[in-house]
Amino acid sequence: MKFTLSWLKDHLETQATLDEILYALTDLGLEVEEVQNPAARLSAFTLAKVLHAEQHPDADKLRVCRVLTDEGEKQIVCGAPNAREGITVVLCKPGDYVPGIDVTLGVGKIRGVESHGMMASERELELSDEHDGIIELPSGEVGERFVDWLAANRPGAVDPMIYIKITPNRPDALGVRGIARDLAARGLGKLKPLDVQPVKGGFESPIKVVIDAALKEKGCPLFTGRLIRGVKNGPSPAWLQARLKAIGLRPISALVDITNFFTFDQNRPLHVFDAGKVKGDLRIHPAAGGETIEALDEKTYTFKPGMMVISDDNGPESIAGVMGGAVSGCTEETTDVFLESAYWDPITIATTGRALKINSDARYRFERGVDPDFTLPGLELATRMILDLCGGEASEVVMDGAVPVTDRAYRFDPKKVVSLVGMNIAEGDQRHTLEALGFTLKGDMAHPPSWRPDVLGEADLVEEVARIASLTKLEGKPMRRTKPGVPKPILTPMQMREKAARRTLAALGYNECVTYSFIDGPSAAMFGGGEEATRIENPISSEMTHMRPDLLPGLLQAAARNQARGFMDLALFEVGPAFAGGEPGEQALQAAGLLIGATAPRDPYGSRRPADTYDAKADAEAVLAALGAPQKVQISRKADDWFHPGRSGVMGLGPNALCTFGEVHPKVLRAMDVKGPAVAFTIHVEKVPFPKSKTTTRAALGISDLQAVERDFAFVVDRGVEALTLVNAAQGADKVLIESVAVFDQFTGEKAEAQMGAGKKSLAISVRMQPRDKTLTDEEIEAVSAKIVEKVAKATGGTLRG
Repeated sequence: MKFTLSWLKDHLETQATLDEILYALTDLGLEVEEVQNPAARLSAFTLAKVLHAEQHPDADKLRVCRVLTDEGEKQIVCGAPNAREGITVVLCKPGDYVPGIDVTLGVGKIRGVESHGMMASERELELSDEHDGIIELPSGEVGERFVDWLAANRPGAVDPMIYIKITPNRPDALGVRGIARDLAARGLGKLKPLDVQPVKGGFESPIKVVIDAALKEKGCPLFTGRLIRGVKNGPSPAWLQARLKAIGLRPISALVDITNFFTFDQNRPLHVFDAGKVKGDLRIHPAAGGETIEALDEKTYTFKPGMMVISDDNGPESIAGVMGGAVSGCTEETTDVFLESAYWDPITIATTGRALKINSDARYRFERGVDPDFTLPGLELATRMILDLCGGEASEVVMDGAVPVTDRAYRFDPKKVVSLVGMNIAEGDQRHTLEALGFTLKGDMAHPPSWRPDVLGEADLVEEVARIASLTKLEGKPMRRTKPGVPKPILTPMQMREKAARRTLAALGYNECVTYSFIDGPSAAMFGGGEEATRIENPISSEMTHMRPDLLPGLLQAAARNQARGFMDLALFEVGPAFAGGEPGEQALQAAGLLIGATAPRDPYGSRRPADTYDAKADAEAVLAALGAPQKVQISRKADDWFHPGRSGVMGLGPNALCTFGEVHPKVLRAMDVKGPAVAFTIHVEKVPFPKSKTTTRAALGISDLQAVERDFAFVVDRGVEALTLVNAAQGADKVLIESVAVFDQFTGEKAEAQMGAGKKSLAISVRMQPRDKTLTDEEIEAVSAKIVEKVAKATGGTLRG
């Protein structure tokens, strides 16, 4: 919605500044999108007087002028034919920006004569297209600001244009008067009374109007109009053209400009038919379908069944409430017009406009809701303006239908402003606000005005009071606690665990993915799902038919899309639910990670290498540690079928599997179109046991000030012995003293068997012993070492390698 400041002041008696009005508009919910203030670009220019003008010594068309300015006399070279002694001009000094020529002035020489600035024309200051000479002012003092002179003598030249954003629930603000009403209620002025004086008809209108019975209840409850004969349709007056141009409309003719004016001034769209081109009466009826009309935008439209049409004996003359027809459009030869003012159903107008793809100012307003009670007053005001500007004689008003009843009432409870908004506003102020907005108060019942279709309940009354009072006056206050003492955590333990998993994976360098919970059937079956219980009844597409049984399918599909675009090194993760069935309890929270390509970027130090199973294992252990899982877990090879059987494992606590990690099976990578190898892990977040004792602090850090002792052992074992079995056996030799056991070497193959025997291999471990009470003696170290050898031999059948 665009309007000018002077236009606003036609309805609002105010002394408020432009900045105060702009702030109030946004604060009232009418957000200011743009302001075009001509005074801003003219503020630097001042008035000056030419004291003397003489011919330039080297140019026939140039004159050298001595100009009296607020800074004394200045010499200016000017090429305007009217540059002469004694005139008052507009001075642009060195350093000023001249908008019409897009130049910042400086001191220069013109044909060898120094010039200090310029005297401007109207085009150079973007006041008009006039550029035959410099501006000559009939009045003004030297040094006076040009914008001040314009404000006093040509206020339209410095009239700011304001563009505000209107929400769909405020159709009343699509007219300048509605905006003025809000500002007056805020206290920025007084709303001027609207004087509607009915025009007495001098004759009976030869054109009658009839609404089909099918449209009277819903479609067109009211249609009014009158004939005005003997009009002269020429250009509209300068003030009207200036207003339309200021808001981006092109003046067409006086009759059309008047209807456009009322569309923006009062939110009352009107239409004028050339009565000489109308045959018979006007009928408002639903289209049968297939009728065509050439509209005022010079396009031809075909009506669909049910669309509202205004027709005469010749056929369709207008797309009701949306756009008029070109056949009955007004021209300069028009002498008799039929002026229409009607109320149209918003839903029907919106449906028609959308179907025909027509965006007009009339449609924009009718589909949001205009004031039905203003249908006849709008007709009278427009009639009066047409008679004033175009002359002629008006007929009696013809109409069909009746003004739709919009009266409704809601209980007004001043206490609700406190309970719903939290603002303390006196009851008298609340009543004054509602009355200023046009509400009628009868006891404790409030009747909204006809122009406010958005007010539909008691809460809306509270909103209006709070909006006018300004929501910026709200004071933040802490909410009262339901229970005394320290409040309980907002997040549940599982939500905290989910947050920890997500933050840990991001810190490890993974990029988070958020994929759909639906995948295609073949992918679901590949990852242990795809049953009927997880099939979607109404899938979005054929690629989203089943609930995902695991997070890895989504990550692999994301990896395939990235690889197709040239990104080969990937570290992706997702935290979310996976579904084993269709019942509420058959879903579980997972945290999955996927590594493809190299572990580091290319560098000259050889740090780049392919990601392997141990990278996935290390990252999975880091996440488990963040979730509070025990440090010592068992590892088995009973991984899911979509993992490589010899390069994967399961970390768990007995039968409770916490995590599966390893290399993704090559057949899965081929099916998912992923270029491998790829390693991944899936953590079952909900299976990680919570600590038995819950405390608000962490456990004390167990450190010792005694020197740790490390001993290395190499055992010869059968080729089928797992390293984990050996490590667990060594760890069990002394659970208090032995802090950690790690494998650091493995010797296998033909050379190993040649030295140690067929079917044998060597596993070397490092054992770290950490004393707590005293330094270990050699005898104690040897005793623990002997126990380690004994335990390993008993568990694996291995012997100490010589």
